[in-house]
Amino acid sequence: MATLFKEVNYNLASLIQQIDLGLIGLPDIQRPFVWKDIKVRDLFDSMYKGYPVGYFLFWANANIEGTKGIGTVAKQKHPSLLIVDGQQRLTSLYAVIKGQEVIRENYEKANIIISFNPLEEKFEIPDATIRKNPRYFQNISKVWRPDADIFEITDEFIERLSLVKELEKEEIKKIRKSFNNLKNLENYPFSALELSSEIDEEQVADVFVRINSQGKKLNQADFILTLMSVFWEDGRRGLEEFCRLCRLPSKESASPFNYLIDPDPDQMLRVGVGLAFRRARLQYVYSILRGKDLDTGEFSTDRRALQFGKLQEAQSKVLNVVNWHEFIKAIKQAGFARKDYISSSNNLLYSYIFFLIGREDFKMDLYELKNLIAKWFFMSSITQRYTGSPETVMEIDLAKLRGFETAAEFKQILESIIEAQLTDDFWEIRLPLDLATSSSTSPSLYGFYAAQYVLGALGLFSKLKTSDLLQEGLRSKKSALERHHLFPKSWLEKNGFTDQTVRNQIANYALVEWSDNINISAKHPREYLPSYLERLKSGEKQQLYYWHALPEEWEEMVYLDFLEERRKLIAKVIRDAYFVIKN
Repeated sequence: MATLFKEVNYNLASLIQQIDLGLIGLPDIQRPFVWKDIKVRDLFDSMYKGYPVGYFLFWANANIEGTKGIGTVAKQKHPSLLIVDGQQRLTSLYAVIKGQEVIRENYEKANIIISFNPLEEKFEIPDATIRKNPRYFQNISKVWRPDADIFEITDEFIERLSLVKELEKEEIKKIRKSFNNLKNLENYPFSALELSSEIDEEQVADVFVRINSQGKKLNQADFILTLMSVFWEDGRRGLEEFCRLCRLPSKESASPFNYLIDPDPDQMLRVGVGLAFRRARLQYVYSILRGKDLDTGEFSTDRRALQFGKLQEAQSKVLNVVNWHEFIKAIKQAGFARKDYISSSNNLLYSYIFFLIGREDFKMDLYELKNLIAKWFFMSSITQRYTGSPETVMEIDLAKLRGFETAAEFKQILESIIEAQLTDDFWEIRLPLDLATSSSTSPSLYGFYAAQYVLGALGLFSKLKTSDLLQEGLRSKKSALERHHLFPKSWLEKNGFTDQTVRNQIANYALVEWSDNINISAKHPREYLPSYLERLKSGEKQQLYYWHALPEEWEEMVYLDFLEERRKLIAKVIRDAYFVIKN
């Protein structure tokens, strides 16, 4: 049986030369990102020791359109060999050997600097200590510069090191040998498999998926991003650029920057798929985008173009900055104004799908839609709707929208799901039970903080609102609000409560300003409470106790009774906040 590849041998110098000329390029199957420096260091260390470091897979396809060169400098020719597998490795090698900038995973240009200790034959990423250490040659890239003289470099190193250390003859010999071995890495042998020029882009994408699934297991989103790189590279770049800008504040132009989520391309892809195909499970979307008819199993280029057209239309709405920020407003309306308090990114992204369906497909009034999505997000957060099997649950939720055509029907479906979840039994039984935990990342705890935000609560014993004290964008050595043990940990431990899960119960926490948290220290509440109550004006105590779910005379209660009673009051505060959002 004829194979679709042949084996070719290279050395490192010839590979670098062909990249420099532009004969080897990066196809639009992968992004020009490089490993972390420590992984590049380990690669050079393995090569220096003579270990195998893997093979490359190239695609022989001369002058194909839509290919990118490695690095950031323009090349002389169009690529005739395109890297399908091993791009991270070869890009890293090229960056170090040529001392050239590459594009990092954070979308910034940078150089990779690796230092070398010739006496110990050791590679390191230079930190402040290594940069001051004369035993290290600071940047190995200098060894392979076109005008570099390895003998001169070695002599200069020996001369500098001799100023701080008396070198023995054997050490000088060792240094010369080590530098020579370092220089000779350009002769390191590599094997490459070259895919035939007879195969097309789709087959290359399939090979890429199959090879990588043998090592790092790719998920369905990875498969779809691979197809996008082949058939719609602008779409993938759009996802990446949107996600990059979400992390960068901008004063000059409209930007998706926000304080709630730094999405990744695969996450925004899921939103686009949800909007385009009303699907949460991605296992079939890869086949759909390849043009496969799921009933007959047949592939069609026309069908593929049609499906990518749907995704393209949906993605333009997903990445629309106005849509994005109106959705973020809805989440803040639900009281979730901090990234820390969003326990599930799935919940956030799935809520964005519903927001877009309501806005783009059902043309729902924006004010009414934001109210609906605020209720939906609040419900799905405190019920942990998308925690167990998120794709399955979302698939069921999306299926309920099929066959409906009006905004009123869309609203009715979502509200019926909300009401089915937030029953009296949920508020009175399940939620108090969910609060019986010491988990600092409990969705029910975050629901309580969101409720205080919605209700306009002041911090405990503070004149400032929790919404002001927890405002994102403020940075200090101390958090504006800290979680305070109402019954201090040390007091509880001295009085027989040795189980940490009991001492750190959610119901034993309250948000106080950090200075108050320090002053309260290890005092029993009956000791510290009177002085703080003196701060309050007439009638303020009742309001404060309500916001923070504190029973009357709680400081005199038995600790375990206090926890049980406060859990019920916290559930009531969360419920009251929901009805504020609802109405």
